Amino acid sequence: MNGHVAVSLMLAAGGLCSASRLGGQAKTLDPASLDVFNRTAASLTDGNRKGVRLSARADNGVAYLRGVELGNGTIELDIRGKDVQGQSFVGVAFHGVDDTTYDAVYLRPFNFKTDDSVRHKHAVQYVSHPTYPWQKLRAEHPGEYEQPVTPAPDPNGWVHVRVVVASPKVSVFVADAVEPSLVVSQLSHRAKGRVGLWVGNGSDGDFANLKIVPKQ
Repeated sequence: MNGHVAVSLMLAAGGLCSASRLGGQAKTLDPASLDVFNRTAASLTDGNRKGVRLSARADNGVAYLRGVELGNGTIELDIRGKDVQGQSFVGVAFHGVDDTTYDAVYLRPFNFKTDDSVRHKHAVQYVSHPTYPWQKLRAEHPGEYEQPVTPAPDPNGWVHVRVVVASPKVSVFVADAVEPSLVVSQLSHRAKGRVGLWVGNGSDGDFANLKIVPKQ
């Protein structure tokens, strides 16, 4: 795979669709393969991981895989943020339409191992933009769309994340957890959409080992 991160593309009805009709071939993930909004993307090498780094900037940013859509299925990848409070929001967008309309699941690594019991509960989050940002969900549905991560990973290290989309249910497995860290019902009504790397306000993020498998 020439050292690039591979995205497994397996086309299925109602599952993953590719405008380039790649069939079962691997699609390399690099800056040239992404449609990037409100960020810049650069190639990243860290040991045996080769992936993408998204820069920091005010407001949210998303980098969609060009020509790829997912309905139900699984998104897996390694993500690295940092242990800096309020400056690390890293995850994935799915069922996306554009740079402001998508569902997303993301981590707040700075809350993984905090001694603050309230912040500790805000480690993994689901949102559905633009209608349901985290502020609205926390105020109106406390504890429903964000949860702690147990066992807590290294907040400065690579964290493996697996997002299982089975509309309307979304389950999020973080690190070595056997049980999902978060299970929610989707708040959007989109049956499919674009898949992308996501970072929040003021945050950069590293991404590697991305694999997308549609539900057969």
